[in-house]
Amino acid sequence: MARMTAQLSRRAVLRLGVGAAAGAAGAYALGSTLSRPPVIQPPVAMTGIGAPLSPPLPPAPLEPAPTYVTGSFISAARGGVATNWAIARPPNQTGPLRPVIALHGKGQDAAGVMAGGVEQGLGQAVAAGIPPFAVVAVDGGGSYWHSRTSGEDSGAMVLDELIPMLGDQGLDTSRVGFLGWSMGGYGALLLGSRLGPARSAAICAVSPALWTSSGSTAPGAFDGAADYADNSVWGLPNLASIPIRIDCGDSDPFYSATKQFIAQLPSPPSGGFSPGGHDGAFWSSQLPAEIAWMAPLLVA
Repeated sequence: MARMTAQLSRRAVLRLGVGAAAGAAGAYALGSTLSRPPVIQPPVAMTGIGAPLSPPLPPAPLEPAPTYVTGSFISAARGGVATNWAIARPPNQTGPLRPVIALHGKGQDAAGVMAGGVEQGLGQAVAAGIPPFAVVAVDGGGSYWHSRTSGEDSGAMVLDELIPMLGDQGLDTSRVGFLGWSMGGYGALLLGSRLGPARSAAICAVSPALWTSSGSTAPGAFDGAADYADNSVWGLPNLASIPIRIDCGDSDPFYSATKQFIAQLPSPPSGGFSPGGHDGAFWSSQLPAEIAWMAPLLVA
């Protein structure tokens, strides 16, 4: 694992991390069809009733999936809001990959997470020995990835609308990972727990937006004390059965609450605290180790 982390080039880190840095983190060209030489068929065998028995045709070669696709859907869970999504894959992938669902921070969106060429970074990561996976980003608004009195429920959008749709896009959604920054770090813990250990392969919460009480929350994060209690990630039983990584800077405003959150988990998560703040420089610095940690769990 340490070797995998060391092998990730700085360029791959920057490409994978720029979305994190911007997001509190699609056009593509298909290869031209190669001409094939004519195939000479062997002699046809005859059955007892005279019907020709042709040899089976070889299976058609699988075309690589596109490295970057985007789209949108009208999300009922978000109150009929048009919701953009994006999928990045490493090059030359012909089979269904499992996805890491990357949840953005407040004030960002799917495009912000994917900015900078995530697909190229994934290609470099795979070349360095990381098991291949896809990265998915989706617009979640600023509702902190849970149901709000406004009628928006971006958490239900992810679990009930986005993930089923990813299957239609050729991804293997039998197990998924969650990765999020700030508001998205809180969302990764919440949605990973709600999806459950049978389908949540791993959760990576980076500088998660955590508060120890409803009275200490940021304006707009929750609708009140009842909303905070209904959507708290503290003491969730499912988190005991899902691999978790938490990274946070020691100068981050969420440092104290994150430290208390880690202390109440049944077992210590991967990751930890290191010098840095609540910013893109810290998030980018953590990403190589986070990717090296998560990718093998996705394919296990």
